[in-house]
Order: sequence, then structure tokens, then C-alpha cells
Amino acid sequence: MLYRFQSKATGDVVMLAPHAEALLRILGKEPAPQGILPVESLPAALAALREAIEEEARRTAAEPTDPDTEAQAPQDAELDEERPGLRQRAWPLMQMIERAQAEGQAIVWGV
Repeated sequence: MLYRFQSKATGDVVMLAPHAEALLRILGKEPAPQGILPVESLPAALAALREAIEEEARRTAAEPTDPDTEAQAPQDAELDEERPGLRQRAWPLMQMIERAQAEGQAIVWGV
């Protein structure tokens, strides 16, 4: 399933369900086929995403080095480095929130 986030302020943002649902939970929304982020909730939504990204960065920096990880094949290490983190997955939605907030427009999905 795909989630299509829409706002009159921007183009659409389309995400696979697992990624969109994780972001919705960060925003304090229960994943559902339809929903809305009202204009008045956009500053808090943006702050919640930024805090989650910072938390992920702190957690990643604090992880101990695993000798087994260092011994893995070079191609496996490259795949781990290429796997997008929360920062990369949230960026399009964060850009949408910033633009929607600037223009006083809500964000909806599933309509």
C-alpha cells in the first residue's frame, strides 16, 4: 500500500506504507487510510520529526562497535551504509510541512 500526502501548497509526497506509518506515529497520528494534519498542528509535527531524527542520530552514535560487523564482506557493509535512515525518509514530508505551514495549508492523505 502507498500513502499519498497532499497539500495545496506543494506537490504530492508518496511513501510506502511501512515508512509513512512510522512517520505518522512520530507525529502522534494513528496510521489510517485517511487523515489530516491541520495547519495549527504543523509546527508540532515538524518539531516531532526533528526530535526523532536527533534521537536516532544520538542512538546511532552511541552504538558500540561490533567486531562481527567490521568483519563482514565489503559489499554487505556498503549495503548497510546505503540503507536510508529516518532523516532521509522524513525529509520529503518535512519539506511539505514547512511549505504548507508557510502558506497556511493543511496536509491530507487518502482522499
